[in-house]
Amino acid sequence: MNVTTPDGRTLHVHEGGDPNGFPVLMHHGSPSNGSLFPPHVEDARAQGIRLLGYDRPGYGGSSPSPGRSVGDAARDVEAILDALGIERCASWGISGGGPHVLACAALLPDRIAAAASLAAVAPFDADGLDWIDGMGESNIVEFNATLAGRDVLEQLLEREAADLRAADAEHVLAVLGPLLTPVDAAALTGAYAAYIVESSRDALAPGIEGWVDDDLAFAAPWGFDPVDIGVPLLLWHGDHDLFVPPAHGRWLTARIPGVDARLSGEDGHLTLEAHRVPEVHRWLLERAHASEAPFGPVR
Repeated sequence: MNVTTPDGRTLHVHEGGDPNGFPVLMHHGSPSNGSLFPPHVEDARAQGIRLLGYDRPGYGGSSPSPGRSVGDAARDVEAILDALGIERCASWGISGGGPHVLACAALLPDRIAAAASLAAVAPFDADGLDWIDGMGESNIVEFNATLAGRDVLEQLLEREAADLRAADAEHVLAVLGPLLTPVDAAALTGAYAAYIVESSRDALAPGIEGWVDDDLAFAAPWGFDPVDIGVPLLLWHGDHDLFVPPAHGRWLTARIPGVDARLSGEDGHLTLEAHRVPEVHRWLLERAHASEAPFGPVR
């Protein structure tokens, strides 16, 4: 379905699981879209979750929003919740979606009952953090291009997008190879590899604007401070992560009050989405149901 924002943009929303269940909204990675991984949908149905995803601006079926900040995700989520008649929900985000779920947790405390951030980058100006240290070479190249400006970044991402559009489930390992630790390479098989390929292809079908705007937003002021998050928050980061090095997770853990941090020696980057979401769903439901605040129809 499509939602129209107050400023006239379109946000494309995906839905699965239990239509009468507790609403949980997912923020996708970069570059990807808000389509739902079938095992996540099955788990949502089993746990009584109405699972939602949406394409961030410029990806898939959502209108671009040039110059958007990470914090602007809160206004879009609020528009989606209003359109669907949902007062409160829980939310999780993976990779590039991690900062966006943090934004919603910080800026929408009356709408977000609990949140989970998986393998999120820290703010680019994070004090005491070497932001690119420990990243795989292709991500170092990408964020150096980000700092060089939109024109340089667009030239790089056009080439990267062409490789992703041409990949199939069998060959996506080669495309992402420089970023894959052994545990992530083991996860990128079968149905999960097919999902990654399809969601990336659909996300980039209209062009690279969503990916470009994500990167530029990560490197600019976010529009909120993670220290201001007051809702229950789960933060999960794997030690075997070359996409977003674990130092980012440690930095966020040290600064967000009351965070439930899982700094995992078993996980990489992709393993969190491929294997850990059912546990994330359980955590979110427990915290959300512990709250006396209502969810569901807006009153």
